[in-house]
Amino acid sequence: MIKSCKIKLLPNQKQEQLLWEHVNTSRFVWNWGLAFEEGLFKNGEKHLSGYSLKKELVKLKQQEDFKWLNKVSSQTLSGIVLDLDIAYKRFFEKKCNKPKFKKKFKAKSKFPIRYDRMYFKNNCVNIEKIGKIKYQTDYALPQGIKCRFSNPRIKYENNKWILSFGIEFEKQEQELTNNSMGIDLGIKDLATISFGDKKIVFKNINKTKKVKKLKSKLKHLQRKVSRKYHTNNKKKVFDKNWHKSNSILKTEKQIKDIYGRLSNIRKNYTHHCTTELVKLYPCRIVMEDLNIIGMMKNKHLSKAILEQTLYEFKRQIKYKCEWNGIEFVQAGRFYPSSKTCSECGHIKKDLKLSDRIYKCNCCGFEIDRDYNASINLMNYSIV
Repeated sequence: MIKSCKIKLLPNQKQEQLLWEHVNTSRFVWNWGLAFEEGLFKNGEKHLSGYSLKKELVKLKQQEDFKWLNKVSSQTLSGIVLDLDIAYKRFFEKKCNKPKFKKKFKAKSKFPIRYDRMYFKNNCVNIEKIGKIKYQTDYALPQGIKCRFSNPRIKYENNKWILSFGIEFEKQEQELTNNSMGIDLGIKDLATISFGDKKIVFKNINKTKKVKKLKSKLKHLQRKVSRKYHTNNKKKVFDKNWHKSNSILKTEKQIKDIYGRLSNIRKNYTHHCTTELVKLYPCRIVMEDLNIIGMMKNKHLSKAILEQTLYEFKRQIKYKCEWNGIEFVQAGRFYPSSKTCSECGHIKKDLKLSDRIYKCNCCGFEIDRDYNASINLMNYSIV
């Protein structure tokens, strides 16, 4: 079983310069390969495969004007060419749009590295043509050169250098309990869980003081940069030749940093919640199949649904169940978990979204709406 890992790199000044060289050269090779393929198309020639394009790259590196490409790892540049080939294949299969040229200030700063020269030793990771870089992580990594990693890549994100890679782990079968778990996702609270006789509630992280303070700061910065656009662009000329001032770029960088912090807070909270639930080791976990795209069409709730990261919660629960040998069951999209009485089974068809307390018309049973749904999911059986 392959697990994906992410670690934070702590490069020195010289190593950071080399990392940026790899980023800029990778972007150049992508744009060169794309221009080469488009030139073939205009001349009516056949599209080259990734391996054929690699041969053209070798010829390019032998030219006097492009000797500087040899400063960067050849495996990194080969990986970029193969990435372009995959992008074209997905385009031909009508799975995505046509590959585009990468601009310096808009493209993501990332590049692949050579997997067979990468190893961890003495709190450092060895990367070809860059050297041994210190790293920071919360989990133990295999030391030495015997371990094989898959698809390692380095990315510059939120002012941090991140190394991501896949590593093979043995599947660990845990001793599970006999109890089933039902999880009801929502907007008021992130999740309401029923596990045996226990009721577990994970609050909405977006209602905490820390997140509210960051969102308030974000709002003020967005207004600030909007005023700067209005002041600097007095002629009302909105075209590609209009350049942003340094003040605008500085404020936009602050906005980007806050977006990154908010994203990390939500991801971290989701990981804590899902790990805590899986560590209870139920025999199975039942969740409803939410129509997220349909829910996003509601203009009053779309922002709240987006901030809750409901799909990410389900995705994490799913793969963590697979790691621990827990059965993951997804209830049907039209299963009336909220409308069904968990006591007598009566379905209340006139239940509104504003009704937070479920009152059964048949037996008079009263219970919290979300907890009632989680109990129904816990007792869900596939017909």
